[in-house]
Amino acid sequence: MRLPTSYLPDKPRSAVRFMVVGFTGSILQTWFFMAALWALGKPDKGMTLYYVAFAIGFVLEMIPNYLLSNWYTFGTRPNKKNAGGFLLSRAFNIVVQFSLLPLMLEWLPTWRDDYISLLVIFIGGVINYFICLIFFKKK
Repeated sequence: MRLPTSYLPDKPRSAVRFMVVGFTGSILQTWFFMAALWALGKPDKGMTLYYVAFAIGFVLEMIPNYLLSNWYTFGTRPNKKNAGGFLLSRAFNIVVQFSLLPLMLEWLPTWRDDYISLLVIFIGGVINYFICLIFFKKK
């Protein structure tokens, strides 16, 4: 049985698959973030524990995201080059997310925390896709 995305041309297929993996990763990261907030005790939005919980969600989501990016999105196998590229893209991604998080908390004070985190994760994910394209190439 072939997946519906397998009928798409290469470039759109990897973009659609990246969105599927990214959406899954966003949900996982938000779930881990909310679980960490629950475990740490709900801090005020300006407190360090809020960022610690966000980082916990970010790190825990990286493992399934890397594996799915290899096998499903780009059709590659894990190796040192794409692992390094993935870590580089994720380092850039967390800088973007940590920069956007306080801005979004300030601009959208009436939104729920998980909605704000999903918006920040989505923006970082779009940037992440274009960086990953460089490192996840089939030989």
